[in-house]
Amino acid sequence: MEQYIDRYVDYLRNVKKSSENTVASYRRDLIKFYRYFDEKGITRIDDINETYITSYVLGMEKQGMSMATVSRNIASIKSFYAYLMRERIVNDDPTENIKPPKIVKKVPETLTISEVNKLLDQPTNKTPKEIRDKAMLELLYATGIRVTELVTLKLTDVNIKLGFIECHDGDRVRTVPVAEVAQRALSRYITEVRDDMSGGSDYLFFNCKGAPMTRQGFWKIIKYYAAKAGIDKDITPHMIRHSFASHMLGNGADIKSVQEMLGHVDIATTQIYLTNKQSKLKEEYAKAYPRA
Repeated sequence: MEQYIDRYVDYLRNVKKSSENTVASYRRDLIKFYRYFDEKGITRIDDINETYITSYVLGMEKQGMSMATVSRNIASIKSFYAYLMRERIVNDDPTENIKPPKIVKKVPETLTISEVNKLLDQPTNKTPKEIRDKAMLELLYATGIRVTELVTLKLTDVNIKLGFIECHDGDRVRTVPVAEVAQRALSRYITEVRDDMSGGSDYLFFNCKGAPMTRQGFWKIIKYYAAKAGIDKDITPHMIRHSFASHMLGNGADIKSVQEMLGHVDIATTQIYLTNKQSKLKEEYAKAYPRA
């Protein structure tokens, strides 16, 4: 089975032009799937049937995996078998009747505007590191881009003069506007700091050793400034993305425009942020309505 997984991963990377994060996620799920059956002595792809796969899924649930994780694993396996069917490697799809568990979508936790301001005000711009941190935080909140997109930005993806950046997700490219406050922070970083940190690389952001910034490295930066700001929330880069979307919609932005900026394929993914807006309206109504 392993050879087919390798071929499928090559297909995702070279034909579908999936992002490296997507490719890594699918590969991880499928290697786990392969090892499960390999340990049971089932090594031929044709020997795996619907009953076996159902047992595998139930096993994940018994291990206490979240419904979202189980659902993602099922999606990976179903996509793998769809590829095997197209390539005529298998004649039957044992995943055809296997459905992912229903997931109740939670309203994303966000920061208040006051909390965002506190967080973004923490870097004082007194050191090169703080100038970089300020630029990264301002850019993340100004654009709502994913942390992976932030740390993989190249210098050529930035146009400060026109006020936009270009984000790459696999073979898709989208243009995202950048607010003036973020433009200023970014301009100062590029002008005063970046060249000394870069070591000649074309990436935009670097750690203090001159290597490109990583997701984990930026996560630590956020945790540091959140603690410094006294914000009692488990702040992540994705929470700042959620906050951007929620605040934009709350201030009257068109949902289609927000969808485009976030890079959501399905508008239903963006619509969940409207729940925050509706909750706020209910709170204000309850406070103001005389008979509430």
